[in-house]
Amino acid sequence: MKLKLGLPKGSLQESTFTMMEKAGYHVKLGSRSYLPSIDDDDIEALLIRAQEMSRYVEQGVLDAGLTGRDWILENRSDVVEVADLIYAKQGLRPVRWVLAVHNDSPVKTVKDLEGKRIATEAVNLTTDYLKKHKVKAHVEFSWGATEIKAPKLVDAIVELTETGSSLRANNLRIVDVVVESTTKLIANKAAWKDGWKKAKIETIAMLLAGAIAAQEKVGLKMNVKEDKLQDVLKVLPALRNPTLSQLAQKGWCAVETIIDERTVREIIPKLRQAGAEGIIEYPLNKVIY
Repeated sequence: MKLKLGLPKGSLQESTFTMMEKAGYHVKLGSRSYLPSIDDDDIEALLIRAQEMSRYVEQGVLDAGLTGRDWILENRSDVVEVADLIYAKQGLRPVRWVLAVHNDSPVKTVKDLEGKRIATEAVNLTTDYLKKHKVKAHVEFSWGATEIKAPKLVDAIVELTETGSSLRANNLRIVDVVVESTTKLIANKAAWKDGWKKAKIETIAMLLAGAIAAQEKVGLKMNVKEDKLQDVLKVLPALRNPTLSQLAQKGWCAVETIIDERTVREIIPKLRQAGAEGIIEYPLNKVIY
């Protein structure tokens, strides 16, 4: 028995392959192949565009797949959402579908688009959004280059963005957020009822979630005099109690812990003041002091 797993082709491909690698799955892909090889004999991988993934999972062509929440909603797919995996093309954060207009547009809110024309790749998402706000507008499918269509071809666009830089470069401003999206591991309902397949999918979910969590963590090692140990421990926001071990030099011990990477620059000075020495951040193995 094999698990048929869909991996996203396109903007999510590189970041997905990186996360799979960090989760312990080595994925290889030929230059023109849609059949990646993976070092797990129980998994048969297929490269599919994220836009189509949920449809193939719903239909049972695939047992599971990785795609954006946005495309599940766009396709109105009936699938099992196994795990929410917050990573995207450029970083560990959700992406947004936004309603945007040209900087010179008089449009201030979605209500101002009554009877107007909107271009987007996500027609159903946009239609549902307009219905929610009780606005009637013409929504047309955009085959690409959506950002250049306002204001000459359409009055507004609904486009995917991570940072907003491309919108700003095209003299567009955001009016509203239509929906936020994260990467989802999804499963076919029949596959989810199969004990072996469910266990396999849950394992993939657990390993990917761990790989993503590890992206934001770093380890700290340091040497501390025993009479300063309690002062140092008060500074450390450990996931659990730090690991302590005796050093060969009498009266000294080694302290090791895991912390959020974003807190490192704030904690290091406090650790030094509390008496920590020889502080090392890993996996970079960078000697701080």
